Amino acid sequence: MKDAPAIPEILTAVAPMAVDRGVERAASFIIAGDLVAIPTETVYGLAADATNDRAVAKIFEAKGRPSFNPLIVHVADLDMARRYADFPPLAEKLARAFWPGPLTLVLPRKKDCGLSLLVSAGLETVALRAPKSPIARQIIDKSGRPLAAPSANRSGSISPTQAEHVRDSLGRRVRLIFDGGACSVGIESTIIKVDGDRAVLLRPGGLPRADIERIVGMPLEAPAAASIEAPGMLSSHYAPNARLRLNAAAPEKDEAYLGFGAMASDGDAALNLSAAGDLVEAAANLFAHLRSLDAICAENNLSGIAAAPVPMQGLGEAINDRLKRAAAPRL
Repeated sequence: MKDAPAIPEILTAVAPMAVDRGVERAASFIIAGDLVAIPTETVYGLAADATNDRAVAKIFEAKGRPSFNPLIVHVADLDMARRYADFPPLAEKLARAFWPGPLTLVLPRKKDCGLSLLVSAGLETVALRAPKSPIARQIIDKSGRPLAAPSANRSGSISPTQAEHVRDSLGRRVRLIFDGGACSVGIESTIIKVDGDRAVLLRPGGLPRADIERIVGMPLEAPAAASIEAPGMLSSHYAPNARLRLNAAAPEKDEAYLGFGAMASDGDAALNLSAAGDLVEAAANLFAHLRSLDAICAENNLSGIAAAPVPMQGLGEAINDRLKRAAAPRL
């Protein structure tokens, strides 16, 4: 990208004054149409002004992202979200229950709402989320813009949960990286499409299915077709360079190991998502551990990564979704 610096500027939030300066600087870049990597509670996002066609196009260019894959638009709150989408009563109920937080709602897009058409990738819907991260919320407020912000990494690769992950993946493609520390949730938001009184689970994520179903009052539906209606629905996604083998009780001799709970293997080529079997801890560690094991495979010429089984309850559904897509044949 011709207008990006050779080395991205990295701002670290170590004190309130540093946060304030960082927010102001990030907002100024966004207003100018540049790309800024920002921390959220889920993963780091590659943020741009969602009302600026050229800025949104830069996101697709920087990530190498297919143009048919829509983006999530981040807003400050429900009032701001109503500018861009129609909210049926069920969507209002979900937003009031879980915003700010790791829930994205896919809703009918309002005509002439001012959002770039690129964020919807040709669909008549728009994906909206109010992030919980104080830094992300301050940047939205300071810029006065809704932010298109997919994960701040090259398309299809492991999502970033630390600032250095962004630097390693995107490098000079981003103008500024705002280092807010490790992401607390560690996996992307849950995506629900609301169609009248129907709630469809498009992508499991940082908000467990059971929590949503308690508010909805009925089981979430599955998507009717294989069409791409939201981010994270491609069959191959979140992938390390190394081959990933799932549901492995133990690694082969030439494999690294991603464990969960009681470990069947240890050593320098093994990492545990959660020794205590805590799915919240496992979700927070997932992408960072995959990145570390991928590097270990490259450094030691290992054939791949073996991943232990993870229970399907709670956040385990989202963890298994990410692992399944990471293990899928590359597109």
